[in-house]
Amino acid sequence: MPNWNRQKTLALLRQYECRNITYIDPDGSWPIVWKRARGVFVWDSAGKKYLDLTAGFGVAATGHANLRVVRAGRQQMGELLHAMGDVHPHALKARLARELSRLTFERWGRSAASAQRTGLRGKAIFCNSGFEAVEASLKSALLATGKPGVIAFHGAYHGTGYGALNTTHRRHFRSPFLSQLGRFGSFVEFPKSEDRLDAVKSTLQSLLRRRSIGAILVEPIQGRGGINVPPPAFLPLLRRLCDQFGALLILDEIYTGFGRTGRWFACEHSRTVPDLICLGKALSGGFPISACVGRADLMDAAWPSSNGEAIHTSTFLGHPVGCAMALAQIQEIRQRHLVKESAELGKVLLETLARVKSTPRLLLSARGAGLMAGLELRLPKGRPATARTLQTIKGMLQKGFVLLPEGEHANVISFTPPLIISPAQLEHTVDALNAILRGI
Repeated sequence: MPNWNRQKTLALLRQYECRNITYIDPDGSWPIVWKRARGVFVWDSAGKKYLDLTAGFGVAATGHANLRVVRAGRQQMGELLHAMGDVHPHALKARLARELSRLTFERWGRSAASAQRTGLRGKAIFCNSGFEAVEASLKSALLATGKPGVIAFHGAYHGTGYGALNTTHRRHFRSPFLSQLGRFGSFVEFPKSEDRLDAVKSTLQSLLRRRSIGAILVEPIQGRGGINVPPPAFLPLLRRLCDQFGALLILDEIYTGFGRTGRWFACEHSRTVPDLICLGKALSGGFPISACVGRADLMDAAWPSSNGEAIHTSTFLGHPVGCAMALAQIQEIRQRHLVKESAELGKVLLETLARVKSTPRLLLSARGAGLMAGLELRLPKGRPATARTLQTIKGMLQKGFVLLPEGEHANVISFTPPLIISPAQLEHTVDALNAILRGI
């Protein structure tokens, strides 16, 4: 490729891409143009090296361009680049469906806490992006229960497709399209402390009694909502309420899955078994593939046998390259013990962030689980310190660190690095962050 510099790339995007997609700061500080990435590092078009604390939205759990994952993708491309999603299958789709069942419902069914669920198995619907997996789960819940209503939570982000938008809370994403939405979602407070559980429980019970609710959809830890960690009793409460009122519990683990929070799946922190789980992002390490996995008995009851024309399908369903990379990614996570690494490194990260102290002008608080952490910035009277957060993230970018803001007010600096990052790299990041914050 010729020398395709940043200015030319951004000029072409201004001219040919929808202007709502890529934010280009007038002062020239944002964005960088990625050239290549490997491991925990990214290089821009000018050759500058950056430490990536985002894992590319949490995708590169085993590192960018992981050799095992890339090798699997390349080999598959040379053998079978494309197949026929819901017509003539390929072996890797079957193998990945079996692997996801083993990782989720079969493994949960063997645990002591889930003894009553022994014999569980999962069945998958493969999709291309996270929101499609959410929409497959919403369809499954409607078919299984006959109830159209869904309870979601304040701060929830489940994607921007028209089905998922009904359960994505932030008005920034929903408000332009409200006239075309079915509005089957009801939103309830997402509890961030134990003392809010009773109030949330009361609201949930009222909705479940008054409305035709077929599912509760929730992120075990909210990502884009601001790295919000609920109290340990929250998911078990939702499980009990779903069982009591005949609703299904859907867990959106698109961001939290595959070791991100120090468990294979975040629901395992509270030993909560869902009815349906949505997976994506780190599933393949870089290829667009996602999945909705549900209990086999539920999926069989919800979906009729195919008569040659699937009700829910897409051209690239269960793409062979994505399946090959996903199988390699799962094997890499397992063999390198990255779930355990995430748990241990997460403690290092939170302990290191705790050393970044508040000042009279800026209040700081850190939270998270595993390698999914956030540092919230607020002004002395409690208002979100949005401008200072964005200033800090831009300053870190100039120093060679890729970070992102999260939360409705963009005042939470999130840390979701590749699970292969080292303690020294985490400490180096927080030292640089501390220096910038002290200078604001």
